[in-house]
Amino acid sequence: MKPLPTALSTEPKSLSRRRISCIRVALDVPLAKLFDYALPEDFEVRVGDRVVVPFGARQRIGVVVATEAASELPASRMKSITAVRNDAPRLPSDWLELMRFLSGYYQRPLGETMIAALPPRLRSVRPLPRKSLSAAPLATSPRFVPTHTLTPDQTHAFQRIADVYGRFEAFLLHGVTGSGKTEVYLNLIARVLERGGQALVLVPEISLTPQLESRFRQAFPDARIAVMHSALEDVARTSGWLEAARGEAGIVLGTRLGVLAPLPKLALIVVDEEHDPSFKQQEGLRYSARDAAVYRAKLAGCPVVLGSATPSLESWHNWRSGRYERLELPERASPGARLPAVRTVDLGRESAEQGLAPALWSALAARLQRNEQSLIFINRRGYAPVLACEGCGWTAGCTRCSARMVLHAADRRLRCHHCGAESPIPRACPTCGNVDLQPLGRGTQRIEEALQARFPAARIVRIDRDSARRRGELARTLDRIRRGEGDILVGTQLLAKGHDFPGLTLVGVLNADTALVSTDYRAPERLFAVLAQVAGRAGRRERPGEVLVQTRYPGHPLFGALARHDFAGFADSQLAERRAAGFPPYLFEAALRAEALKLDTTLRFLREAAAMAAVPDEVRVFDPVPNTLTRRAGLERAQLLVQSSSRPALQAFLAELTGKLFVQARRDVRWHLDVDPIEFD
Repeated sequence: MKPLPTALSTEPKSLSRRRISCIRVALDVPLAKLFDYALPEDFEVRVGDRVVVPFGARQRIGVVVATEAASELPASRMKSITAVRNDAPRLPSDWLELMRFLSGYYQRPLGETMIAALPPRLRSVRPLPRKSLSAAPLATSPRFVPTHTLTPDQTHAFQRIADVYGRFEAFLLHGVTGSGKTEVYLNLIARVLERGGQALVLVPEISLTPQLESRFRQAFPDARIAVMHSALEDVARTSGWLEAARGEAGIVLGTRLGVLAPLPKLALIVVDEEHDPSFKQQEGLRYSARDAAVYRAKLAGCPVVLGSATPSLESWHNWRSGRYERLELPERASPGARLPAVRTVDLGRESAEQGLAPALWSALAARLQRNEQSLIFINRRGYAPVLACEGCGWTAGCTRCSARMVLHAADRRLRCHHCGAESPIPRACPTCGNVDLQPLGRGTQRIEEALQARFPAARIVRIDRDSARRRGELARTLDRIRRGEGDILVGTQLLAKGHDFPGLTLVGVLNADTALVSTDYRAPERLFAVLAQVAGRAGRRERPGEVLVQTRYPGHPLFGALARHDFAGFADSQLAERRAAGFPPYLFEAALRAEALKLDTTLRFLREAAAMAAVPDEVRVFDPVPNTLTRRAGLERAQLLVQSSSRPALQAFLAELTGKLFVQARRDVRWHLDVDPIEFD
């Protein structure tokens, strides 16, 4: 961890000009340094205060991180702070320590880390409206309304975690889909609220938040629940942050940014679907909310629960290594519910018709006759991935990215799913003039069209990011499905996890093979997780469920483990392969990525960067290479991979490297460092 230039002050009293000559402030600027300011005579400041300071020609908001008896700057050159903002609670010491850890581990400036962790309205130099400061009365003893009686396995898990109240311990709650992990969470939270504490619950997707929020409000009708995610308007997001920071919200429910909120009475952290890649931020401070949650639980001295049916291999390794305690929920919680039967459909023997094999068409027809719901899962939205000319071989490509445009038939547009560029569908091939352009491949829209043609009386519901663009549309659609208002669902990963559809008994999986031939060593882990999660939507009540996976590799060990519901065997075999190949979690990685108008500029920058810092024996720096998707949004991208078997050695090297990169700013190249990367596109 990269240390601050000075330690944080622990002085509990207000500080005035008589006691100190300056204060040290963290600002959101692309420099790995702190800034000294003079303190006017009539100002009182403490560590954790937000202050307004002059910086260049502008006023900026900053956070006081230390107090100094003297500064290296002469008094004549030192500017004074402009104002102290007391419109929100002072940022507490444990929050400051969390920010220092994130800044040091992920090698980003402390000021950038702190300011980015605040809601947008608290980053402004303008104070909050006075009405924002009024706190609503708290419920003295929030009621808990349980909806189910815990099973013996759930009771054991609940009691084991409850027994460590008040001290840190990390638990891996490994429960099959439908095993009732949420019921364990609710009972743990009830115990926390009884003792006056706060519980932080993190979920991977914004789409899961409304469903889970509704369930929490039913279970705790009197409790204050603060919801935090990036889709909220600024006022609502700031309000939730204030309720959490003042200790008014007993439950804080949010996506990855929820882990950054101050929580003065934190007593429990839950990370649901902890394996999900969306817990890793992919811009700005590239932090892992799951890992930050574990560190935060250490600071708070409270238990952290990582829940999943398909834990990440990092968490599984931590259990195998004795760092985490595993608690298992091996059976579904609903009476009579069993895990679905999973079998493969060999596309080498059964030719697909309009994307679906005969066995899947027959299974869909049988469910329609029995008034049961089915789900067709395809990891691709849009109508088709490529628009092509059969005459000359032209395909519609993005002019700003080294990727093809995706055909969206509903609004007759071509869209790039990497940079967002759009264009109308051409009337003819721009190369040879052929007017007979054909879609290749099948997305959700094309599968929906085929299903409607085969089953005209069926109610087909398509759910992907295109159909759920409008605010609240996804929640309303999911609610209708749960009420039985839909026969066949066609969906992407939005439907793969966290949803409970009582009438759904069949899941058909299309396009499952691409991950099997991927060069990404994480691809099998992710494929198993998504298939297990989407399979878990079937048969969650007394009616049995069935899962049909279309593949050209029916003998692949991954499908065998999936059919046996043997995550443990699959995870152990993957870890053995990772150990033999020298991949995480058996070593540690970071990727220095850069982009510029020309690829030569990008590669030259990375080669120069690699030579800036001394490379220890324990660290290996690879040659820079272009990204798989080399051009995106008009910029040419490349990356330099750094590996080490020693985390401290890697961190020391990265600290020296980024320290020099921040000083030597360049206008022609944009760069960022990704510590513990999970994507290599």
